[in-house]
Amino acid sequence: MIALIMFGAALVLLLLGIPVAFAFGGVAMFFAFFIPSLGFEVFNILPFRIYGIMSNTTLMAVPLFIMMGLILEKSGMAEKLLISMSSLFKSIRGGLGVSVVLVGAILAASTGIVSASVVMMSVIALPLMLGAGYNKGLASGTIAASGTLGQIIPPSIILIVLGDVMSVSVGDLFLGAVLPGLTLVSLYITYILIRAYLKKEDAPALVSEEKISFFAVLSAIVPPLLLMLAVLGSIFAGIASPTESAAFGVLGGVILSAYNKTLDFSMIKYALFETMKLSGMIFMILIGATAFSLIFNELGGTDLILEFFSQDIGNVWVFIGLAMLSIFILGFFIDFIEISFIIVPILVPVMAAFGIDPIWFGVLIAMNLQASFLTPPFGLSLFFLKGAAGQSVSTMDIYKGIIPFILLQLLGLGLVVAFPDLVFAFL
Repeated sequence: MIALIMFGAALVLLLLGIPVAFAFGGVAMFFAFFIPSLGFEVFNILPFRIYGIMSNTTLMAVPLFIMMGLILEKSGMAEKLLISMSSLFKSIRGGLGVSVVLVGAILAASTGIVSASVVMMSVIALPLMLGAGYNKGLASGTIAASGTLGQIIPPSIILIVLGDVMSVSVGDLFLGAVLPGLTLVSLYITYILIRAYLKKEDAPALVSEEKISFFAVLSAIVPPLLLMLAVLGSIFAGIASPTESAAFGVLGGVILSAYNKTLDFSMIKYALFETMKLSGMIFMILIGATAFSLIFNELGGTDLILEFFSQDIGNVWVFIGLAMLSIFILGFFIDFIEISFIIVPILVPVMAAFGIDPIWFGVLIAMNLQASFLTPPFGLSLFFLKGAAGQSVSTMDIYKGIIPFILLQLLGLGLVVAFPDLVFAFL
C-alpha cells in the first residue's frame, strides 16, 4: 500500500509542474527518510546503477540520433522535400495533405526528432495548406500527426529507450516497428483522401501552372532516403549496432548539410549544445527514475502489481488491455520518457510472467506512447504546432483536427494487437 501512495505522490508532483527528475528523485528520498525499515542506506547501490546507465552502449545511441536529427533540421532538407512532394500531388484533392504525411514519414526515418519535424512542417506546410483552402483542423491534425511519426518509425528514440528498459534488442524493435509505422502512414493517407472525396472544400486540389523538374524532385528525395537506408540498413543487416549506425548517421547528416550548402560553424555549435541539453535532460530523468524504482521495489510495489495481474486477474488479455489503457490515459498528462522509465519497468515482470513476446509488447507500447504527443491537454506536438503557427490556427482548431488522427492511432494499435504478424514479418 505504501508503494502505491508513493506512486500517487510522484504523479501529483508531476501534475503540479515539478520537473520530472526532481519529482521522482525527491519522492524516493522522502520515503526513504521517513520509513524506518529503509533509511538512506538503501541508496548505497544507486551509484553502481547510475554508472551502469552511463556506460550503457545502447543508450549511447540516444544523443547521437538526437544530434543527427538536429543537424538535418538545419540542413534545409525538409523544405526541399515538402516543395517537391507537394508538386507531385498538387492536382489531387487532398494531395497536399498526402505529401505532408509522406514527408513526415521520411523525416521520421531520417531524423526521429518530433519537435523539429512538427515545427518545420508548421512553418513550411501550414501556410501552403491554408492558402490552398484546406480546413484548419485537417491541416493542423495532419501536420501534428505526421510530425509525430518519428516516435514509431525507426530510428525512434522511444524504441531505443524501450529496448534498454525491457532488455531486448533495439535492432529487433526497429524491425518490428517498420510495418506498424507504415500502417499508420497508410491510415493517415486513406483518411485524408476519403475526407477530400466526401468534403471537397476541406482539401481542394491545387491549380497551378508552376512546374518542378523531375531532377529537382529526385535531388530532394534521394539524399534523405539514402541516409535512411544506410542507417537502418546497417542495423537490419547486422553490420552495425544502433550506436555505430547513429554515429554514421551524424556523419551522413553533416554530408547532407554540406550538400545543401547549409554547413557552417554556427549550425554545428547549435546541434552540439541542443544535443547536450536534451541528452542531459533524458539522463537526469533516468537517474531520478532509477532512485524511484529502487525504493518502489524495496516497498514491494513490483511484487504487488505482479500478484494483482498474475493471480487476482490471471488473464493475459485483461492485462494487455489495462496496460494499454493506463499508458494511454497517463499520456494525457505526462511525457513518454517518464512512462518509459517508471511505468514500463513495472509492467515488464508481469509481461514475462504471462509469456508475452517482448518485441510485440514493446511495439504496442511505442505506438501507444506516440499518441501521448497528440492527446490534449499536454500533447507536446500540439504545443510545438501552436507555437510555430501563431494566430493562423486556434487551439480549438488544433484540438478538433487531432481527434480523428488519435482515433486512427488507436485503430493502428488495435490492428497490431489483432495481427501480430505486422510486428514479426521481418523478424
